[in-house]
Amino acid sequence: MKKMADKLDKDPKAVKTTVGVVTNAKVQDSQQPKLPFGVATAMFLAPLCWYGPIGSTRSVLIPQLFSQIDAAHKVWAVGILATVASITGAIANLLFGAFSDVTRTRFGKRKPYIVLGTLVIAISLVVIANLTSITAIIFIWIIAAAAENAIAAAIYPQISDRVAPKWRGTVSTFYGVGFTIAQQGFALLAAQFLGNVKFGIYVMAATTVILAVIHVLLINEKSNLDEPKIKLDKESLKKYFFFPTHDARDFYLALSGKFLMVVGSTIVTTFLLFIFTDYIGQSTKEAGSSISIFSSIMLFIGVFFALVGGPLADKMKRVKGPVVIATFALAIAALFPLFVKEAWAMFAYAVIAAFGNGLYNSVDGALNMDVLPSSDTAGKDLGLINLATVLKSSSIRLTNIRNGSVPALRSPMLLPL
Repeated sequence: MKKMADKLDKDPKAVKTTVGVVTNAKVQDSQQPKLPFGVATAMFLAPLCWYGPIGSTRSVLIPQLFSQIDAAHKVWAVGILATVASITGAIANLLFGAFSDVTRTRFGKRKPYIVLGTLVIAISLVVIANLTSITAIIFIWIIAAAAENAIAAAIYPQISDRVAPKWRGTVSTFYGVGFTIAQQGFALLAAQFLGNVKFGIYVMAATTVILAVIHVLLINEKSNLDEPKIKLDKESLKKYFFFPTHDARDFYLALSGKFLMVVGSTIVTTFLLFIFTDYIGQSTKEAGSSISIFSSIMLFIGVFFALVGGPLADKMKRVKGPVVIATFALAIAALFPLFVKEAWAMFAYAVIAAFGNGLYNSVDGALNMDVLPSSDTAGKDLGLINLATVLKSSSIRLTNIRNGSVPALRSPMLLPL
Protein backbone atom coordinates (compact mmCIF):
# COMPACT_ATOMS: atom_id res chain seq x y z
CA MET A 1 0.00 0.00 0.00
CA LYS A 2 2.87 2.36 0.84
CA LYS A 3 4.48 1.62 -2.54
CA MET A 4 1.20 2.39 -4.29
CA ALA A 5 0.83 5.65 -2.39
CA ASP A 6 4.39 6.65 -3.30
CA LYS A 7 3.61 6.11 -6.99
CA LEU A 8 0.51 8.23 -6.76
CA ASP A 9 2.45 11.02 -5.06
CA LYS A 10 5.41 10.96 -7.46
CA ASP A 11 3.53 10.61 -10.75
CA PRO A 12 0.75 13.15 -11.39
CA LYS A 13 -0.52 10.96 -14.24
CA ALA A 14 -0.85 7.87 -12.06
CA VAL A 15 -4.34 6.49 -11.61
CA LYS A 16 -5.46 3.92 -9.06
CA THR A 17 -7.40 1.03 -10.65
CA THR A 18 -8.48 -2.52 -9.95
CA VAL A 19 -4.95 -3.82 -10.39
CA GLY A 20 -3.08 -1.05 -8.65
CA VAL A 21 -1.61 2.16 -10.03
CA VAL A 22 -1.74 2.87 -13.76
CA THR A 23 0.96 5.18 -15.10
CA ASN A 24 0.57 4.29 -18.77
CA ALA A 25 -2.46 6.43 -19.65
CA LYS A 26 -2.14 8.73 -22.66
CA VAL A 27 -5.58 10.18 -21.96
CA GLN A 28 -6.23 11.21 -18.36
CA ASP A 29 -9.55 10.91 -16.53
CA SER A 30 -9.86 14.69 -16.32
CA GLN A 31 -9.51 14.96 -20.10
CA GLN A 32 -12.34 12.50 -20.77
CA PRO A 33 -15.25 13.21 -18.41
CA LYS A 34 -17.75 11.34 -20.61
CA LEU A 35 -17.63 7.88 -22.13
CA PRO A 36 -16.12 8.08 -25.65
CA PHE A 37 -19.09 6.35 -27.22
CA GLY A 38 -17.74 6.46 -30.77
CA VAL A 39 -14.54 4.74 -29.68
CA ALA A 40 -16.51 2.24 -27.58
CA THR A 41 -18.74 1.37 -30.55
CA ALA A 42 -15.70 1.03 -32.80
CA MET A 43 -14.08 -1.34 -30.31
CA PHE A 44 -17.30 -3.37 -30.19
CA LEU A 45 -16.93 -3.82 -33.96
CA ALA A 46 -13.17 -4.42 -33.78
CA PRO A 47 -13.21 -8.22 -33.26
CA LEU A 48 -16.17 -8.54 -35.63
CA CYS A 49 -14.23 -7.08 -38.54
CA TRP A 50 -11.24 -9.43 -38.34
CA TYR A 51 -11.57 -12.28 -35.83
CA GLY A 52 -15.17 -13.15 -36.67
CA PRO A 53 -14.82 -13.71 -40.44
CA ILE A 54 -11.37 -15.29 -40.49
CA GLY A 55 -11.85 -17.24 -37.25
CA SER A 56 -15.10 -18.86 -38.40
CA THR A 57 -13.58 -19.61 -41.79
CA ARG A 58 -10.66 -21.32 -40.06
CA SER A 59 -12.75 -23.33 -37.59
CA VAL A 60 -15.82 -24.22 -39.70
CA LEU A 61 -15.41 -23.64 -43.44
CA ILE A 62 -11.78 -24.67 -43.98
CA PRO A 63 -12.24 -28.06 -42.23
CA GLN A 64 -15.25 -28.70 -44.47
CA LEU A 65 -13.24 -27.65 -47.53
CA PHE A 66 -10.45 -30.05 -46.55
CA SER A 67 -13.04 -32.80 -46.08
CA GLN A 68 -14.16 -32.28 -49.66
CA ILE A 69 -10.61 -32.24 -51.03
CA ASP A 70 -9.06 -35.11 -49.01
CA ALA A 71 -11.29 -36.68 -46.35
CA ALA A 72 -8.62 -39.16 -45.23
CA HIS A 73 -6.16 -36.46 -44.20
CA LYS A 74 -8.49 -33.64 -43.16
CA VAL A 75 -7.57 -33.60 -39.44
CA TRP A 76 -3.87 -33.66 -40.25
CA ALA A 77 -4.36 -30.84 -42.79
CA VAL A 78 -6.23 -28.64 -40.31
CA GLY A 79 -3.52 -29.23 -37.72
CA ILE A 80 -0.74 -28.32 -40.16
CA LEU A 81 -2.57 -25.21 -41.34
CA ALA A 82 -3.26 -24.06 -37.80
CA THR A 83 0.30 -24.68 -36.63
CA VAL A 84 2.10 -22.86 -39.43
CA ALA A 85 -0.46 -20.06 -39.23
CA SER A 86 0.14 -19.79 -35.47
CA ILE A 87 3.89 -19.48 -35.94
CA THR A 88 3.35 -16.85 -38.64
CA GLY A 89 0.85 -15.08 -36.42
CA ALA A 90 3.20 -14.99 -33.45
CA ILE A 91 5.93 -13.31 -35.48
CA ALA A 92 3.51 -10.96 -37.27
CA ASN A 93 1.76 -9.91 -34.06
CA LEU A 94 4.99 -8.85 -32.40
CA LEU A 95 6.45 -7.12 -35.46
CA PHE A 96 3.32 -5.26 -36.58
CA GLY A 97 2.54 -4.25 -33.01
CA ALA A 98 6.01 -2.73 -32.67
CA PHE A 99 5.87 -1.14 -36.13
CA SER A 100 2.52 0.48 -35.37
CA ASP A 101 3.99 1.99 -32.20
CA VAL A 102 6.69 3.81 -34.19
CA THR A 103 4.64 4.62 -37.32
CA ARG A 104 4.00 8.29 -38.07
CA THR A 105 1.56 9.09 -40.91
CA ARG A 106 -1.22 11.54 -41.70
CA PHE A 107 -3.62 8.63 -41.23
CA GLY A 108 -2.34 7.82 -37.73
CA LYS A 109 -0.26 4.89 -36.56
CA ARG A 110 -2.87 2.13 -36.30
CA LYS A 111 -5.16 2.76 -39.28
CA PRO A 112 -2.70 1.84 -42.09
CA TYR A 113 -2.22 -1.65 -40.66
CA ILE A 114 -5.96 -2.17 -40.16
CA VAL A 115 -6.84 -1.10 -43.70
CA LEU A 116 -4.04 -2.98 -45.47
CA GLY A 117 -4.54 -6.08 -43.30
CA THR A 118 -8.25 -6.14 -44.12
CA LEU A 119 -7.61 -5.95 -47.86
CA VAL A 120 -5.06 -8.77 -47.69
CA ILE A 121 -7.45 -10.98 -45.70
CA ALA A 122 -10.31 -10.38 -48.13
CA ILE A 123 -8.17 -11.13 -51.18
CA SER A 124 -6.67 -14.22 -49.52
CA LEU A 125 -10.10 -15.63 -48.67
CA VAL A 126 -11.33 -15.13 -52.23
CA VAL A 127 -8.26 -16.94 -53.56
CA ILE A 128 -8.65 -19.81 -51.06
CA ALA A 129 -12.29 -20.27 -52.03
CA ASN A 130 -11.16 -21.13 -55.55
CA LEU A 131 -8.31 -23.51 -54.70
CA THR A 132 -8.45 -27.31 -54.75
CA SER A 133 -4.99 -28.03 -53.34
CA ILE A 134 -4.48 -28.36 -49.58
CA THR A 135 -0.85 -27.26 -49.93
CA ALA A 136 -1.85 -24.12 -51.83
CA ILE A 137 -4.57 -23.31 -49.29
CA ILE A 138 -2.09 -23.61 -46.43
CA PHE A 139 0.38 -21.34 -48.24
CA ILE A 140 -2.22 -18.62 -48.85
CA TRP A 141 -3.49 -19.00 -45.29
CA ILE A 142 -0.03 -18.09 -44.01
CA ILE A 143 -0.42 -14.74 -45.78
CA ALA A 144 -3.92 -14.34 -44.34
CA ALA A 145 -2.62 -15.16 -40.84
CA ALA A 146 0.05 -12.46 -41.12
CA ALA A 147 -2.61 -9.94 -42.19
CA GLU A 148 -4.96 -11.09 -39.41
CA ASN A 149 -2.32 -10.47 -36.79
CA ALA A 150 -1.33 -7.14 -38.32
CA ILE A 151 -4.91 -6.02 -37.70
CA ALA A 152 -5.02 -7.53 -34.21
CA ALA A 153 -1.74 -5.88 -33.24
CA ALA A 154 -2.96 -2.46 -34.39
CA ILE A 155 -6.63 -2.55 -33.45
CA TYR A 156 -6.47 -3.54 -29.77
CA PRO A 157 -4.00 -0.84 -28.59
CA GLN A 158 -6.49 1.82 -29.66
CA ILE A 159 -8.06 1.45 -26.22
CA SER A 160 -4.76 2.47 -24.65
CA ASP A 161 -4.37 5.28 -27.20
CA ARG A 162 -7.84 6.77 -26.90
CA VAL A 163 -9.45 5.82 -23.58
CA ALA A 164 -8.87 7.19 -20.08
CA PRO A 165 -8.36 4.66 -17.25
CA LYS A 166 -11.81 5.21 -15.73
CA TRP A 167 -13.50 4.21 -19.00
CA ARG A 168 -11.24 1.29 -19.90
CA GLY A 169 -13.40 -1.26 -18.10
CA THR A 170 -16.52 -0.09 -19.92
CA VAL A 171 -14.85 0.05 -23.33
CA SER A 172 -13.28 -3.35 -22.69
CA THR A 173 -16.78 -4.68 -22.01
CA PHE A 174 -17.84 -3.37 -25.44
CA TYR A 175 -14.84 -5.19 -26.92
CA GLY A 176 -15.59 -8.33 -24.90
CA VAL A 177 -19.19 -8.46 -26.11
CA GLY A 178 -18.00 -7.95 -29.68
CA PHE A 179 -15.41 -10.69 -29.28
CA THR A 180 -18.01 -13.11 -27.93
CA ILE A 181 -20.27 -12.39 -30.90
CA ALA A 182 -17.28 -12.74 -33.24
CA GLN A 183 -16.45 -16.14 -31.75
CA GLN A 184 -19.91 -17.65 -31.67
CA GLY A 185 -22.11 -15.56 -33.96
CA PHE A 186 -19.82 -16.01 -36.93
CA ALA A 187 -19.44 -19.72 -36.22
CA LEU A 188 -23.24 -19.92 -36.32
CA LEU A 189 -23.25 -17.99 -39.60
CA ALA A 190 -20.48 -20.12 -41.12
CA ALA A 191 -22.33 -23.32 -40.25
CA GLN A 192 -25.09 -22.26 -42.63
CA PHE A 193 -22.63 -22.54 -45.53
CA LEU A 194 -21.33 -26.07 -44.96
CA GLY A 195 -23.21 -27.09 -48.09
CA ASN A 196 -21.70 -24.24 -50.13
CA VAL A 197 -18.27 -23.52 -48.71
CA LYS A 198 -17.12 -21.32 -51.59
CA PHE A 199 -20.01 -18.88 -51.21
CA GLY A 200 -19.58 -18.91 -47.43
CA ILE A 201 -15.94 -17.83 -47.74
CA TYR A 202 -17.01 -15.05 -50.13
CA VAL A 203 -19.49 -13.84 -47.50
CA MET A 204 -16.74 -13.76 -44.87
CA ALA A 205 -14.41 -11.81 -47.20
CA ALA A 206 -17.08 -9.19 -47.89
CA THR A 207 -18.05 -8.95 -44.23
CA THR A 208 -14.52 -8.24 -43.04
CA VAL A 209 -14.19 -5.33 -45.50
CA ILE A 210 -17.56 -3.77 -44.65
CA LEU A 211 -17.11 -3.98 -40.88
CA ALA A 212 -13.50 -2.75 -41.03
CA VAL A 213 -14.59 0.35 -42.97
CA ILE A 214 -17.24 1.10 -40.34
CA HIS A 215 -14.68 0.59 -37.55
CA VAL A 216 -12.16 2.94 -39.15
CA LEU A 217 -14.80 5.63 -39.67
CA LEU A 218 -16.04 5.38 -36.07
CA ILE A 219 -12.61 5.35 -34.44
CA ASN A 220 -11.68 8.41 -36.53
CA GLU A 221 -7.94 8.20 -35.92
CA LYS A 222 -6.17 11.47 -36.68
CA SER A 223 -2.73 12.20 -38.07
CA ASN A 224 0.11 11.56 -35.65
CA LEU A 225 2.79 13.41 -37.61
CA ASP A 226 3.07 15.78 -34.64
CA GLU A 227 4.39 12.95 -32.44
CA PRO A 228 8.18 12.74 -32.10
CA LYS A 229 9.75 10.50 -34.73
CA ILE A 230 11.51 7.45 -33.34
CA LYS A 231 15.20 7.26 -34.13
CA LEU A 232 16.18 3.62 -34.55
CA ASP A 233 19.20 3.31 -32.30
CA LYS A 234 20.19 0.76 -29.67
CA GLU A 235 17.89 2.18 -26.98
CA SER A 236 14.83 2.56 -29.20
CA LEU A 237 15.26 -0.94 -30.64
CA LYS A 238 15.40 -2.31 -27.10
CA LYS A 239 12.31 -0.34 -26.07
CA TYR A 240 10.10 -1.01 -29.08
CA PHE A 241 11.21 -4.44 -30.31
CA PHE A 242 12.24 -6.43 -27.21
CA PHE A 243 10.55 -7.75 -24.09
CA PRO A 244 9.81 -5.08 -21.47
CA THR A 245 12.05 -5.15 -18.41
CA HIS A 246 11.02 -2.12 -16.35
CA ASP A 247 7.90 -2.12 -14.13
CA ALA A 248 6.69 -5.24 -15.93
CA ARG A 249 5.96 -7.67 -13.08
CA ASP A 250 2.16 -7.43 -13.37
CA PHE A 251 2.46 -7.53 -17.15
CA TYR A 252 4.22 -10.90 -17.10
CA LEU A 253 1.80 -12.26 -14.51
CA ALA A 254 -1.08 -11.31 -16.81
CA LEU A 255 0.69 -12.85 -19.81
CA SER A 256 1.42 -16.17 -18.10
CA GLY A 257 -2.01 -16.25 -16.49
CA LYS A 258 -3.72 -15.80 -19.84
CA PHE A 259 -1.68 -18.62 -21.34
CA LEU A 260 -2.50 -21.03 -18.51
CA MET A 261 -6.15 -20.03 -18.35
CA VAL A 262 -7.14 -20.45 -21.99
CA VAL A 263 -4.69 -23.17 -23.05
CA GLY A 264 -7.28 -25.95 -23.24
CA SER A 265 -10.36 -24.14 -24.51
CA THR A 266 -9.28 -23.57 -28.11
CA ILE A 267 -9.24 -27.30 -28.85
CA VAL A 268 -13.04 -27.31 -28.98
CA THR A 269 -13.49 -24.40 -31.39
CA THR A 270 -10.54 -25.36 -33.60
CA PHE A 271 -11.84 -28.88 -34.28
CA LEU A 272 -15.54 -28.21 -33.63
CA LEU A 273 -16.75 -29.76 -36.89
CA PHE A 274 -14.59 -32.87 -36.48
CA ILE A 275 -15.63 -33.32 -32.84
CA PHE A 276 -19.24 -33.65 -33.97
CA THR A 277 -18.49 -35.79 -37.04
CA ASP A 278 -15.49 -37.99 -36.16
CA TYR A 279 -15.53 -37.96 -32.35
CA ILE A 280 -19.30 -38.12 -31.75
CA GLY A 281 -20.19 -39.74 -35.09
CA GLN A 282 -22.68 -37.36 -36.68
CA SER A 283 -23.17 -36.79 -40.40
CA THR A 284 -22.17 -33.46 -41.94
CA LYS A 285 -25.81 -32.35 -42.00
CA GLU A 286 -26.34 -33.33 -38.36
CA ALA A 287 -23.06 -31.64 -37.41
CA GLY A 288 -24.20 -28.43 -39.10
CA SER A 289 -27.34 -28.41 -36.96
CA SER A 290 -25.35 -29.25 -33.82
CA ILE A 291 -22.84 -26.48 -34.49
CA SER A 292 -25.74 -24.05 -34.90
CA ILE A 293 -27.17 -25.08 -31.52
CA PHE A 294 -23.72 -25.06 -29.89
CA SER A 295 -22.88 -21.62 -31.28
CA SER A 296 -26.29 -20.20 -30.33
CA ILE A 297 -25.80 -21.31 -26.73
CA MET A 298 -22.27 -19.90 -26.65
CA LEU A 299 -23.44 -16.67 -28.26
CA PHE A 300 -26.41 -15.75 -26.10
CA ILE A 301 -25.07 -16.89 -22.74
CA GLY A 302 -21.62 -15.53 -23.58
CA VAL A 303 -22.96 -12.10 -24.54
CA PHE A 304 -25.06 -11.92 -21.37
CA PHE A 305 -22.12 -12.58 -19.07
CA ALA A 306 -19.83 -10.39 -21.15
CA LEU A 307 -22.28 -7.57 -20.45
CA VAL A 308 -22.49 -8.19 -16.71
CA GLY A 309 -18.81 -9.04 -16.20
CA GLY A 310 -17.52 -5.48 -16.53
CA PRO A 311 -19.96 -3.90 -14.05
CA LEU A 312 -19.36 -6.86 -11.71
CA ALA A 313 -15.62 -6.22 -11.78
CA ASP A 314 -16.20 -2.51 -11.16
CA LYS A 315 -18.42 -3.30 -8.18
CA MET A 316 -15.86 -5.75 -6.80
CA LYS A 317 -13.14 -3.17 -7.57
CA ARG A 318 -11.00 -5.94 -8.98
CA VAL A 319 -10.70 -7.89 -12.22
CA LYS A 320 -8.82 -10.92 -10.94
CA GLY A 321 -11.88 -12.38 -9.21
CA PRO A 322 -13.93 -12.80 -12.40
CA VAL A 323 -10.89 -14.31 -14.16
CA VAL A 324 -10.57 -16.98 -11.44
CA ILE A 325 -14.28 -17.81 -11.69
CA ALA A 326 -14.00 -18.05 -15.48
CA THR A 327 -11.06 -20.44 -15.16
CA PHE A 328 -12.99 -22.86 -12.98
CA ALA A 329 -15.97 -22.69 -15.36
CA LEU A 330 -13.85 -23.68 -18.36
CA ALA A 331 -12.24 -26.52 -16.42
CA ILE A 332 -15.61 -27.96 -15.37
CA ALA A 333 -17.04 -27.54 -18.88
CA ALA A 334 -14.21 -29.60 -20.41
CA LEU A 335 -15.17 -32.65 -18.33
CA PHE A 336 -18.39 -33.25 -20.29
CA PRO A 337 -16.99 -33.92 -23.81
CA LEU A 338 -13.93 -35.52 -22.22
CA PHE A 339 -15.93 -38.42 -20.79
CA VAL A 340 -19.15 -38.44 -22.84
CA LYS A 341 -19.19 -38.83 -26.64
CA GLU A 342 -22.71 -37.48 -27.12
CA ALA A 343 -24.02 -34.23 -28.62
CA TRP A 344 -25.65 -33.25 -25.32
CA ALA A 345 -22.24 -33.24 -23.64
CA MET A 346 -21.07 -30.60 -26.11
CA PHE A 347 -24.18 -28.55 -25.40
CA ALA A 348 -23.49 -28.84 -21.66
CA TYR A 349 -19.94 -27.70 -22.37
CA ALA A 350 -21.36 -24.74 -24.32
CA VAL A 351 -23.54 -23.57 -21.41
CA ILE A 352 -20.74 -23.60 -18.84
CA ALA A 353 -17.96 -22.44 -21.16
CA ALA A 354 -20.12 -19.59 -22.47
CA PHE A 355 -20.43 -18.31 -18.92
CA GLY A 356 -16.65 -18.54 -18.44
CA ASN A 357 -15.73 -17.06 -21.80
CA GLY A 358 -18.20 -14.20 -21.53
CA LEU A 359 -17.02 -13.30 -18.05
CA TYR A 360 -13.37 -13.53 -19.07
CA ASN A 361 -13.75 -11.54 -22.29
CA SER A 362 -15.42 -8.65 -20.45
CA VAL A 363 -12.52 -8.06 -18.05
CA ASP A 364 -9.52 -9.33 -20.02
CA GLY A 365 -9.08 -6.06 -21.91
CA ALA A 366 -9.19 -3.89 -18.79
CA LEU A 367 -6.61 -6.07 -17.07
CA ASN A 368 -4.30 -6.04 -20.09
CA MET A 369 -4.47 -2.26 -20.43
CA ASP A 370 -3.81 -1.65 -16.75
CA VAL A 371 -0.65 -3.77 -16.66
CA LEU A 372 1.02 -2.30 -19.76
CA PRO A 373 4.55 -1.17 -18.83
CA SER A 374 4.27 1.87 -21.15
CA SER A 375 1.63 3.42 -23.41
CA ASP A 376 4.38 4.20 -25.93
CA THR A 377 4.85 0.48 -26.61
CA ALA A 378 1.22 -0.62 -26.29
CA GLY A 379 1.17 -2.34 -29.69
CA LYS A 380 4.27 -4.41 -29.01
CA ASP A 381 3.34 -5.27 -25.43
CA LEU A 382 -0.22 -6.26 -26.30
CA GLY A 383 1.28 -8.34 -29.08
CA LEU A 384 3.26 -10.19 -26.42
CA ILE A 385 0.08 -10.84 -24.45
CA ASN A 386 -1.62 -12.08 -27.61
CA LEU A 387 1.41 -14.32 -28.11
CA ALA A 388 0.13 -16.36 -25.17
CA THR A 389 -2.97 -17.16 -27.19
CA VAL A 390 -0.94 -18.05 -30.28
CA LEU A 391 1.42 -20.35 -28.37
CA LYS A 392 -1.54 -21.99 -26.68
CA SER A 393 -3.15 -22.70 -30.02
CA SER A 394 -0.06 -24.11 -31.68
CA SER A 395 0.80 -26.38 -28.74
CA ILE A 396 -2.66 -27.95 -28.85
CA ARG A 397 -2.57 -28.38 -32.60
CA LEU A 398 0.85 -30.00 -32.48
CA THR A 399 -0.50 -32.49 -29.94
CA ASN A 400 -3.25 -33.38 -32.38
CA ILE A 401 -0.83 -33.76 -35.29
CA ARG A 402 1.34 -36.19 -33.33
CA ASN A 403 -1.66 -38.33 -32.40
CA GLY A 404 -3.27 -37.99 -35.83
CA SER A 405 -6.89 -38.58 -34.82
CA VAL A 406 -9.85 -36.75 -33.35
CA PRO A 407 -10.10 -38.98 -30.22
CA ALA A 408 -6.62 -37.67 -29.39
CA LEU A 409 -8.28 -34.32 -28.70
CA ARG A 410 -9.45 -35.68 -25.34
CA SER A 411 -6.14 -35.14 -23.54
CA PRO A 412 -5.78 -31.42 -24.39
CA MET A 413 -9.31 -30.89 -23.04
CA LEU A 414 -7.84 -31.52 -19.58
CA LEU A 415 -5.47 -28.57 -19.79
CA PRO A 416 -7.79 -26.00 -18.12
CA LEU A 417 -7.76 -28.28 -15.06
